Amino acid sequence: MSAYEEAVLEMKNIDSLLDQGYNIVYVHENLSGMFVELKKEEERKSVQLLTADARKYLSIKLSEKAG
Repeated sequence: MSAYEEAVLEMKNIDSLLDQGYNIVYVHENLSGMFVELKKEEERKSVQLLTADARKYLSIKLSEKAG
């Protein structure tokens, strides 16, 4: 899978979870990527973003929610 395809897949995954009503509750970034915890009522999901494009995309999503 190309880097572009991997980034698109990660971005679609984030969009899908947000569309399902999950809210981002925790973000941690290190050299291994970005780890995102999402919560919907009592259900939690964790996602690891490995591509820089997906990490930038998540930053934009967070800015949109805050604005």
